[in-house]
Amino acid sequence: MNANQTRLTWRRSVVFSVVGLIGIGVQLAALWALRGRLGVPLLVATFLATEIAVLHNFAWHVHWTWADRPASVAETFRRLIRFHVTNGVVSIIGNLLLMAALTLYLRLHYLVANLISIGVCALVNLVVSDAWVFRPAPGRDKPAAPCRAEELP
Repeated sequence: MNANQTRLTWRRSVVFSVVGLIGIGVQLAALWALRGRLGVPLLVATFLATEIAVLHNFAWHVHWTWADRPASVAETFRRLIRFHVTNGVVSIIGNLLLMAALTLYLRLHYLVANLISIGVCALVNLVVSDAWVFRPAPGRDKPAAPCRAEELP
């Protein structure tokens, strides 16, 4: 890996983490609203909150994390499907299993348990997203230059 690739990988990891942190806020707020305010059963609320965060994160990853890998509308839709197959499934199944274990067996508060669940799934999601979900579009020999923060809308 050359110096430019190393910088891009480092930058992508940081941006992925920032999007993930914002997504955690989205997920916790949704879980709190669904469970804490509306009384939705815990695992149903966990599923819905996770799905909201997955869609939120995908939108930001398209426009920021992997902005150097542009895609057509059709390819973006395929990426959304791949994102759900990987990040969505890992996040949803991981969150459901860990939430059940952490709240029922360890008796942790549901918001603390959710933070732990999110953290456990994050690294796997980064690796899979970079390798499969946001892979460069077919026919592209090299990725485009990454956009800088000041170029974002």
